[in-house]
Amino acid sequence: MDKFTNSAWFMRIVAFALAALLFISINFEMESDKKSLGLSTAPEISTETIENVPVEVYYDRENLVVSGVPETVDVTLKGAKSLLINAKNQRDFKVYVDLSDPAISMGDRTVTFKISELNEKLVATIDPEYAEVNVQERVTKEFSVEAEYNSSLLEEGYTAGQPTVSPKTVKITGAKDAIEQISYVKANLEISKGLNETVNSKATVKALDRDLNKLDVTIEPSSVAVSLKVSIPSKTVSIAPKQTGKAKDGIRITSISVDPKEVTLFGSETSLEKIDEINLPVNISKIDGDTELELDLNKPDSVQKMSLGKAQVKIRTEKVDVDEENAEPVVEEEEPETEQKQEEQVVEEKPEPKEEDEAAAIESKTFNDIQIVPVGIRDDQDAELESDVTSITLLGEADDLKKITKDDINLTVDVSNLDEGTHDVDLAVTVPEGVEWELDSKTVSVTITQKDEET
Repeated sequence: MDKFTNSAWFMRIVAFALAALLFISINFEMESDKKSLGLSTAPEISTETIENVPVEVYYDRENLVVSGVPETVDVTLKGAKSLLINAKNQRDFKVYVDLSDPAISMGDRTVTFKISELNEKLVATIDPEYAEVNVQERVTKEFSVEAEYNSSLLEEGYTAGQPTVSPKTVKITGAKDAIEQISYVKANLEISKGLNETVNSKATVKALDRDLNKLDVTIEPSSVAVSLKVSIPSKTVSIAPKQTGKAKDGIRITSISVDPKEVTLFGSETSLEKIDEINLPVNISKIDGDTELELDLNKPDSVQKMSLGKAQVKIRTEKVDVDEENAEPVVEEEEPETEQKQEEQVVEEKPEPKEEDEAAAIESKTFNDIQIVPVGIRDDQDAELESDVTSITLLGEADDLKKITKDDINLTVDVSNLDEGTHDVDLAVTVPEGVEWELDSKTVSVTITQKDEET
């Protein structure tokens, strides 16, 4: 035994074994230290799915149109967890379809999704793997735009003209077969309530096929301005005061006048044809003397609206004795005239022609700065008169003219049916009965403008 232990080979074997143990011990401690510090020689492999990754399409956009490529895909990545987390957070890779080859043919084809700018230590799987796409020649064509609206929303009595659009044409770009399918280009005016006034709004343009299906094309401009003129027929009628009740004892009503003397009614033509005047009941049972009242005008059920809702009424009275008011007139008997009296009467009377007396009694009276009142102005318009005052000359008997004041004269101009622009409109004149009138000009220039839309 001593001979074996003292041999050279024994010593060599022992030295090798000690060296092997020392190597294993050192490596074991190093691995332990690495794990305690979070270090590992073999990285942890994991997978992560990133959803809704945008897809880019490379092709000749000036001459081609490509359809069928989905907007997004899902990408599953496999690799070291630290790399996965970074890729998911940064999303610095791209998924694309390459159709940039100039020699590419038109029609349907199957293309594979590709990925770029991804860390080479990660493996990517794309879902779906490919797409069925269609490549067509890019075509641009000009089309006329037709505006439309829901006519059932028009309120009763109102009428609408043909809607107008600006601009009248648009340029539509798309695949050649899509452009060839276009049958209608429409701008639909969105109205959510009853239509009773002119509408000025923006409307989105749509290209439709013969079955009214929307086509996938690009429209320039994508929206147009649409104007729809909405109006209502009108008619100007007189206001007729109607006496009701019985006057008090000792009071006699000598006259009842109304200011203004006319009112403009708005409604359907059928309804307006049946109305010639608006009755204004005036109760005289409580009148003690000359009185001025403001009374409501009753709107007929068939009329949509009136230009005014009240009117001023002037009542003129005189006091009389009750006995005189109720007594019957006494007719005195005439004594027979002698021939001498008859001769005297003939001598004293100097009759002149009746026509000359009447002619001599006619006089004129001029009123200056009489206000001209526009009636029937629509809510969406402004009306500006070139001159809102004028002079008028009245012709009549002197006694009648003395009683007339400016308040008895009413000048109006009806602007209810005027379009935007400047118009010469006839003046409507209302004066007391029994007199005639003269104007320097029977028309007035009226400028109609559209009110600015509220923002």
